[in-house]
Amino acid sequence: MQHLTLNTGVEMPILGFGVYQIPPEDTEQAVSDALAAGYRLLDTAAAYGNEEAVGRAVKRSGIPREELFVTTKLWIQDAPAEDNTRRAFETSLDKLGLDYLDLYLMHQPFGDVYGQWRAMESLNREGTAKAIGVANFYPDRLIDLIVNNDITPAVNQIETHPFFQRADYQDLMREHGVQIQSWGGFAEGKNELFTQPLLSEIGRQYGKSVAQVVLRWLTQRGVVAIPKSVRPERMAENFDIFDFVLTDDQMAKIATLDGGTSLFFGHHDPEIVTWLAKRRLDA
Repeated sequence: MQHLTLNTGVEMPILGFGVYQIPPEDTEQAVSDALAAGYRLLDTAAAYGNEEAVGRAVKRSGIPREELFVTTKLWIQDAPAEDNTRRAFETSLDKLGLDYLDLYLMHQPFGDVYGQWRAMESLNREGTAKAIGVANFYPDRLIDLIVNNDITPAVNQIETHPFFQRADYQDLMREHGVQIQSWGGFAEGKNELFTQPLLSEIGRQYGKSVAQVVLRWLTQRGVVAIPKSVRPERMAENFDIFDFVLTDDQMAKIATLDGGTSLFFGHHDPEIVTWLAKRRLDA
């Protein structure tokens, strides 16, 4: 496994396992299978509703805690945001059955972002969140957070895949010491990704699947990837990407697939902003 060093000095695996949209009743087995396949980075969120199942799988694995990198995410908090952020963090930690998190992310750039971030900064200083970061922050929101606060986010987890590559934004994040992480690396199969001719041809040259080519492309760019699957054979396939290297020409050709826009939803859309801002978790 290759690792990247975050701006806190924490080392993060460049390839991990995500559990978005895995039902809670299936999550424990999926995470157990992923850990058995070699994954050590696990990515969940309070909003996914499966933190407890992730925690059970971690406990059942017997893998030393220091060998794991566990991420979860803060959902939008009601006022007072600082107090409620700490409460939400402690709830997630309790559900996971852990004493600390390797990475705690603000899931959405909405609500009292400053209040939430101040609480996260305190958790980082106390050592219970070894690194803190954000998700779904566009450049203006990310820079605003950086210039108006003490701690720069270690990670920004954003939609990143062959059809929305975020190369310029990655350069901007790099300038500020923020590590890019991909969600939706396979674009959930949109635009017929898994049969895309260019990616398929590159895969044939190496005896690899399109999924493996995409993950190699992401990680070769220095993008942390967290593919999801509930099938052990697919988990193993996704993990097997470090025995080949894409050429500069292949990387350049993949760059031509970039459409420059989201395939999911826009965080600048007033209806999306309203829906996300009003959503509250039961816990």
